[in-house]
Amino acid sequence: MTVRMLLLAALFAAAATPALAHHGWGGNEEKITELTGTVVKPVSLAGPHATMQVKVGNVVWDITLAPPPRTSAAGLRENSIPMGATVTVRGNRSLEADHHEMKVVLVVHNGKRYAVYPDRL
Repeated sequence: MTVRMLLLAALFAAAATPALAHHGWGGNEEKITELTGTVVKPVSLAGPHATMQVKVGNVVWDITLAPPPRTSAAGLRENSIPMGATVTVRGNRSLEADHHEMKVVLVVHNGKRYAVYPDRL
C-alpha cells in the first residue's frame, strides 16, 4: 500500500512540473502601460508564449503575448502584422526598470484590435 501511494505521489508531482515552470504576472507592474512603435520582429507562435519585438524610439521591447492557441484565437497570427508596421501595445511592463519587456493584453494595428487577454483589459 505504501509503494502504491509513493507511485501516485510521484505521478502527481511529475504532472504538476510544467505548471510550476509557467510564469504568471508576478514579475510585471500592476499598472497598464501603452507603447506605440515599429515592429522589428513579427509575431512568432513558437514557444510557450507568442512573442514579437517593437522598437519605441531607440529601445527594442520584447513583447510577450498569450500562449499560441489563445493568441491565434484572438486573430493574431504569424504574418498578421508585417515587419516595419506601426503598432500600439497595452500591457504590464517588467518590474525591472532596465528590462524592456512587456506582457501584453492588447495589440492594435491599422485599427484592428487583438485582445490576447480580454479578461485583463
